[in-house]
Amino acid sequence: MCKVIIFAGTTEGRELAKYLGRKKIATLVCTATEYGESLIERSQYVEVSAKRLTKEEMNLLFFDKNPEFVVDATHPYATVVSSYVKEVCEALNLSYLRLVREESVGYEQKPDMVYVNSVKEACNYLETTTGNIFVTTGSKELEEYTKLTNYKERVYARVLSSKEAMNQVMELGFEGKNLVCMQGPFSEELNFLMFQESNAKYLVTKEAGKNGGFLEKINAALRLSMTPIVIGRPKEESGYSYIEVINLLNKKFQIEKDKRKIHVVGIGIGTKKHMTLEAIEAIEQADIIFGAKRMLGAVNQYHKPMMQLYKKRDIHQFLKEHDKYQNITVLVSGDVGFYSTAKEFQEYFKEDQVTYVAGLSSLAYFCARIGKSWEDVSTISNHGQKVNTVEYVRRNSKVFSLLGGKNNASTILHELLECGFHELSIWIGENLGYETEKITFGSPEQLLTKDYVSLCVMYIENINAKEDRDRIKDETFIRGNVPMTKEEIRTVSIAKLELQTDSILYDIGAGTGSVSIQAAKRAYKGYVYAIEKNPEGILLMKENKRKFQVSNMEIVEGTAPDILNELPRPTHAFIGGSSGALKEIIQILLKKNDTIKIVINAITIETIAEAISVIKDVGITNYEMIQLQSARAKTAGNYHMMLGQNPVTIIVIG
Repeated sequence: MCKVIIFAGTTEGRELAKYLGRKKIATLVCTATEYGESLIERSQYVEVSAKRLTKEEMNLLFFDKNPEFVVDATHPYATVVSSYVKEVCEALNLSYLRLVREESVGYEQKPDMVYVNSVKEACNYLETTTGNIFVTTGSKELEEYTKLTNYKERVYARVLSSKEAMNQVMELGFEGKNLVCMQGPFSEELNFLMFQESNAKYLVTKEAGKNGGFLEKINAALRLSMTPIVIGRPKEESGYSYIEVINLLNKKFQIEKDKRKIHVVGIGIGTKKHMTLEAIEAIEQADIIFGAKRMLGAVNQYHKPMMQLYKKRDIHQFLKEHDKYQNITVLVSGDVGFYSTAKEFQEYFKEDQVTYVAGLSSLAYFCARIGKSWEDVSTISNHGQKVNTVEYVRRNSKVFSLLGGKNNASTILHELLECGFHELSIWIGENLGYETEKITFGSPEQLLTKDYVSLCVMYIENINAKEDRDRIKDETFIRGNVPMTKEEIRTVSIAKLELQTDSILYDIGAGTGSVSIQAAKRAYKGYVYAIEKNPEGILLMKENKRKFQVSNMEIVEGTAPDILNELPRPTHAFIGGSSGALKEIIQILLKKNDTIKIVINAITIETIAEAISVIKDVGITNYEMIQLQSARAKTAGNYHMMLGQNPVTIIVIG
């Protein structure tokens, strides 16, 4: 039994037939020509009738097949056939669905285009002109063009590659280079080449909608300064879009919907010439495109519906409210796998078919432009986040960074110079891929005298880069008269803190900053707040910070616990001095983070007693206490004497 009859004169009709066949819905597809029949994908569930039907023949066919739906997917200009289908359905009380081809998105009338109501009117206009004419209105109406003076030389006709169409137009005198037989729709670039080859001054076309390739023709013609002559589209009756027809049939036949296709596309550095062919194909086939403003601007020429959204949550909510979009493209800058918002798209849209399309990363492009290999480059992004660039430069001989916003080129250059990095080779790239592209080379001092756009990239070479080591000898610190946690105690205390690379540490009573600096090197993706009230200690920490080239350490002048409320939430705390306020300090730390790891160093018996009392009062049960005493050898003639250091009690909470 035939459930659906489709009059498939358009791409949408053929796609609908293919869809119903895949869903095992018995379908009869009616086409007007054998060529149209050859375009239909037959299957066990899809049969094809290639014959022009009169109104009476339609009546007999519908009565015999008795379908549940008749879908009119004829061409917008096939008004007579469309009216027959509708009338017969009404007479037999059959469900009629008019599949309306979507109009061209982004199309607007322009003064350098001519608008007419018919082919005859177009030919009347062309008779008053000179120059070649490229005609794309089909074989059936070519006879009108034979009335033009010298038409065999002036007119280039593009028609379907069917025997019927070719015989018809050749009988009219169109042949050789003046006849192009191909099945469309065509891309803008292919249209451009055809129009250019024919040396045409005029294009004649119909406004046949999005899938008819109308905009691709118009855009190609305007690029060649041709005059488009547009035969106005007949006024459409009300009907349904392709997706709406699919949804109606799904509901009627209880068909499980196909998964939406979501292409997450890396558009490279943002210009068309640097996009991959796969990226362009995903853009051309999209029902809608999502992305940030800059990215959407890079694909304006494709005239697609666009939404300035790039967060997964926002895109998901929009698609939930607009289920008509089934082929979706999400644009991300550069490559989908290089500091991209494309992360976890596949997991977030579990019910959809998510495909990632690789793009050209700014790293690969920029390294090629400056002649550098990038397999051994350490990559970071300061765009939209703060990264410890200084530490990466100290550790690595090659660093590449994306920059943007507050973390611009000048900010990074200042940080490098403050930490003593003078002998660096730096390249800064702006507006990559565009005509205004600019690459500047120099040392930090030389580059700091210039201005740069906010969004740019930076490549840094440090020939003096060195591997980080946990051990820092006491004698390497600038000390003055401020007490300092000795190397042996410092090493054990930091080990007991169990810092991660991204930890946030408060060093309370930081002194010379020895713990802060060693901790900052270990937690180089995190941050250390060195809190000290002694002015001499503040000055010493500034000198040590510069000496050890540490940028993820902020020196905070003040007294705990008062100053703690102003600081970000910590993950760890080291207390080297509390000035009698240990209980208040610990209470605030636990309030800010009840899972915080705290290490306390106590030298005096009174401090140990205070710590034990606080632990009991606060109700801490997860803690440990150890006492260390170290001794260092001192030579006495031919002998060595061990000089004992003060014992230190290390209390670990959490």
